[in-house]
Amino acid sequence: MILLDAYAVIALLTGERAMEEVSDILRGDEPVGMTGVGRAEVIDQLARTRGVDPDSLRADLAILNFATIVSIDATIGDTAGVIRSAVYHRSTCAVSMADCCLLASALHHGAAIASSDPHLLDAAQRVGVATVPLLDTSGRRWQPR
Repeated sequence: MILLDAYAVIALLTGERAMEEVSDILRGDEPVGMTGVGRAEVIDQLARTRGVDPDSLRADLAILNFATIVSIDATIGDTAGVIRSAVYHRSTCAVSMADCCLLASALHHGAAIASSDPHLLDAAQRVGVATVPLLDTSGRRWQPR
């Protein structure tokens, strides 16, 4: 399974550079999902920063028909807290709690994550989560260290 981070879904919905890569992932053989927290991030970001109607966003997300929407239960939440406490640094690894919920979900489900966020991808490498690095808004791609 591949879990998409919020940026990947935003790129798909808004035509950003990673749109084609995300489309390819969705058309691939691997099941694709996202976390409920990631879904919330997509709605928040596009409604708040771009003025997109939340009902329209929910309809767009429904059309994508992800194989899995991962709920954050106590086990995943606990793991997310442990991950953030281990990897977070405000300048060198500024991962959000939503990022850590994605990482914990990936660990729990044996999934890879697709993202262009270098901090998230660095953290994934540190905790042993497989990655699918996407192009960022400037056309760069994260490289493992």
